[in-house]
Amino acid sequence: MGYIEKATRGQVTLLPDIIEDYISEENPVRVISAFVETLDLEALGVSKSRPAATGRPAYDPRDLLKLYVYGYFNKIRSSRRLMAECGRNVELFWLVGKLTPDFRTIADFRKENAKALRQVFRAFVRLCVKMGLYKRELLAVDGTKVRAHNSDDNCYNEEVLEKKLRNIDKKLARYLAEMDAADHKECEDELTAKQVSQAVAELKARKGLYESYLSELQESGETQILTTDPEARRMHSKDGFHCCYNVQTAVDSDSHLIAEYEVTNHNTDQGLLTQVCNQAKETLGVETIEAVADKGYESRNDIENCMMSGTMPQVALKYDKDERIFNIPYENCEIKDEFKVSKKPEDIQKCLHAGILPDCYKNTTLSVELQSRSEISCFIRNADNTVTCPAGKILSPIKYKENATIYASKEACRQCKNRCTASRGRKTVSFGPETDCVPVIMYGQGCKLQQIPENARISPYNHTLDRTDYSPQKTVVIRIKDDKEKLKQRMCTVEHP
Repeated sequence: MGYIEKATRGQVTLLPDIIEDYISEENPVRVISAFVETLDLEALGVSKSRPAATGRPAYDPRDLLKLYVYGYFNKIRSSRRLMAECGRNVELFWLVGKLTPDFRTIADFRKENAKALRQVFRAFVRLCVKMGLYKRELLAVDGTKVRAHNSDDNCYNEEVLEKKLRNIDKKLARYLAEMDAADHKECEDELTAKQVSQAVAELKARKGLYESYLSELQESGETQILTTDPEARRMHSKDGFHCCYNVQTAVDSDSHLIAEYEVTNHNTDQGLLTQVCNQAKETLGVETIEAVADKGYESRNDIENCMMSGTMPQVALKYDKDERIFNIPYENCEIKDEFKVSKKPEDIQKCLHAGILPDCYKNTTLSVELQSRSEISCFIRNADNTVTCPAGKILSPIKYKENATIYASKEACRQCKNRCTASRGRKTVSFGPETDCVPVIMYGQGCKLQQIPENARISPYNHTLDRTDYSPQKTVVIRIKDDKEKLKQRMCTVEHP
């Protein structure tokens, strides 16, 4: 028995092959073509979306967009490889009609339409939302360091520039001394003098360039200048310091589809959670959503902004143990049912500041407690020059003011369930030389507090108990408990992209 016969290369066929027959009905390129054809390229801001009236005809931007999406789908990033695929890939024969654009044309299309391509991504997400592919309940957010083309030698900051300028000044001084010595020698050393003069000219040119970089840094307020990739920054990655971009990605936990991304030059992920989640909510067409992130997003201001804007933040605990506690000022406001069910940020903020849990945060790990001033407790100074707070935490001295010693502990106040102050920051307490007890009126009830001991030396100048009319009578405490299950789910969702 022989082998399966193959087609003869020189065989003439009666009817030519049809490209349509090479592409099956289930081939993804048909989806790419159908999606791009439905887009309004002019509304998305794609360049040359209308053909010019004169000159050489350009490539249809729809065809170039199809080629770009095909490369993204098949992990082909190089414009040269895409050009090569156009001449040998049967799928691209069908997709772009046997067009073979030059690699420069492909690269220029991506460069000129960076913002438009972002809008194309959002249009695709909205299409998937209409098809029910996004559950839109939980987002997993993470950042990835993507290496830029800028080399480390072409990255400058103020310290590096000043060091280079000092080295140039030392070399210039040495070369100028050599030129003075060469003037007293005979003619056979004339070539050496010319070489020294050329080196001096090169050093002066480099000095002028570095001085211009230094002036640009001081005027712009930036910390780095990268000559090849100006928008990148030198940052710490898993394999050392490199010139990178920090790409933020928000992934739908149910479908594992990317819902939003943002390319930044932030060295860390801190402070980026609110921005990414708000953009994702806009793209997905929802007003509230839950987001889970790792410890790199630990920023109390950023997490609080998420809560106030309709995002339920579930960030892995970095400094706290079991829960994250926020103290916000109480605002007396009549909360109607329409405010509780509303998903608008301004209505959510009204509910939280009034000490009422909005409906959008029900069945989550977030809870709200309205605390009033009630019990009297005290701070007691110990023999080892530390202070025990009403909740039993230890405070250490932070500074001395005249004859008084001021004590505080950021960690103790961070996890305190019954506040002794309406301030959002840490509590500071001052002890005079003849004082070993400072009384205070606490917020909240149910916590075991230490009592003022007998024969306690209380300073007569401490007006803590006399200023009750000046201090807020109520404060709001928000707690977010740790949810380990969702943190595990985050690792299985966003780490892959």
